[in-house]
Amino acid sequence: MKARSLATLAATALLGACATAPGASPSGATEIRAGVVEQVSNVQIETNHHTGVGAVVGGAVGLGVGSLIGAGTGRDVAMVLGTVGGAVAGNEVQKHYDKPVAGQQIIVRLKNGVLVSVTQPASTTFRTGEKVYVEGNGENARVVAQP
Repeated sequence: MKARSLATLAATALLGACATAPGASPSGATEIRAGVVEQVSNVQIETNHHTGVGAVVGGAVGLGVGSLIGAGTGRDVAMVLGTVGGAVAGNEVQKHYDKPVAGQQIIVRLKNGVLVSVTQPASTTFRTGEKVYVEGNGENARVVAQP
């Protein structure tokens, strides 16, 4: 009896693992939905870079370069200076990439009447009433103009 229950549980788990996400086909394709732009708002999109990564990577590189210089006490000093200098340089480089990006929050009314809000970088300008497609879903959704 226990063996049959265990087999049923295993089969259920395997079949559940084969299920596809809503809106996606088994081939991995996503649904493209047509609609009309209801509203467009300009927004600033925060970057997804992690604070401090530049300093850590720069410090590690500086440590590696410093370890190649000299020997004994001079090498130790070069490693410390390389680590500090690399951390400062890495932090400055990261500041360049941490600036917010200009974006748009686009609200689209789909053909079935549902409103969808997508925030994406402002690569093209959308206008109210423009016919568009909403590709993908979740964080991967984007709005593209209909040809």
